[in-house]
Order: sequence, then structure tokens, then C-alpha cells
Amino acid sequence: MIGVSCTHFGAEQPSVILDRIVGKFELWEIFSEGKNSIVQNKEFFADLLPSYDLSYSVHAPICDLNIAAISDRLREASFKETVATAMSANDLDIRVMTVHPGLYSMAVKGLEGRSLENAAKVMKGLDHISKEYGVTMAVENMPDVPYFIGRTALELQQVISDTDLSVCFDVGHANTTGQIDEMIETFGDRIVNVHIHDNNGERDQHLTIGDGNIDYVDVFSKLSSYQGNFVIEARDLESAIESQDRIAEMLE
Repeated sequence: MIGVSCTHFGAEQPSVILDRIVGKFELWEIFSEGKNSIVQNKEFFADLLPSYDLSYSVHAPICDLNIAAISDRLREASFKETVATAMSANDLDIRVMTVHPGLYSMAVKGLEGRSLENAAKVMKGLDHISKEYGVTMAVENMPDVPYFIGRTALELQQVISDTDLSVCFDVGHANTTGQIDEMIETFGDRIVNVHIHDNNGERDQHLTIGDGNIDYVDVFSKLSSYQGNFVIEARDLESAIESQDRIAEMLE
């Protein structure tokens, strides 16, 4: 199933986004921020979502959150907000939720080990919540930005190794770190969600598929046994539609 997600959607009412998506995509991955927060607008979503012929997944909020924070209070608040999103997803019968693995300190060097330990501890808590609420949590690999945790398969594996959590494989992110093959080889059947977009291999651009240097024919071939969703993470809906058309040509 091919779906769409866009961070800019959060500035508009969900009904406006749904009217634009329906008939063009099979799934909407709701980026739970702004007006699209499923925590703050749960009752509105509960009335709205069943009215559309779409499937849904959710991306946990990332603005203001850091589940690997050095500060105990900030880390706990980030954990609680992620848990609240999982609870709301359960209430809305949304079964797959993507989460980010956290951030290193952007100001102080030498704290990376503590950040990784904190991330791993929080992941254990999220693993428990995932099982309690029946929401599959997929931890996403990150692009080549120095303070992002989970840029390599080795590091992401370190964070989730003591859990049964799943993985959201972001192809565009992996291209910026040269880790496409490593992510597929390391996580294999643990991958339950795939984010697709394009870039030039140097930074996370979220280009229309085919406008960067990712060989998606090769990627799809290596993911031939994958049975989950492909979510086009685009800058806007028009780019997502063009990406979907190009994917169809690749798969002919």
C-alpha cells in the first residue's frame, strides 16, 4: 500500500487534507503535530477518519521532544507525549506508529554515551507501551545530521537491541549516510514501515522520487519480500503524486 505524509499538512485542518488525499492515495500517515495532533484533536479525528476510504498510520510528534534528553524532566515529558500519542492511536484504531530515537546534545560534546543509554532505556518503556496498547512502534533511522541518534544501522540496533520494537526504514535518510544496504540487511523482517523520498546523497531534501540519485528500482528489488506500507514523505501533495506516478513506472 502506498501512502503519503507531509509535515506541512499540520498547518491545515485534517478535513482539508483528507479531501485532497482521498482518491489519490490508499493511506495517510498522520504527522501528529499542530492541527493534526491526534492527542489534542482525538475526538475530532474519531468522528472524521471513518468517513474516508483510507487507511491510517501515525508519526509521533518530534517538535519540542527528545526521548534521549540529558535532562530527566525533559526526557520524561517526551516519553509521556509519545505514550499519549500511542494511546490516542489505539483509540483511533491506528496500529502502526513511527517514532524518532532522540537527539544528542547540540551544545555539549562528550555526552553521547549518556544520550544513547537514555534512548535505550526509553525504548524499553515504549516497548512495554507498544504491547500494552497494541500499537506497533517503528523506530526510524535518521539522516546525516550530527546530533541525530540512529544514523547508522549499528547505532539504531544499539538503541533497540533489548526490545521487540520494529523499524521504520527511511530510504532517503539512509542515502545521506550511505546505509541503504546496511539497514535492509540488519533489520530485514523487523521493518514494518518504509519512508520514501529522494535526495542527492548529501542532505535530507525530500525531493520527488527520480529527482535525486537513489536507485529505487534496486531498493524495491531488495525489499521484494516486504509486505508493509510505503509512505511517500513529500514537501507537498503535488510532489507526492508525481512520486507515486514514477514508482508505478518503475514497477511495470
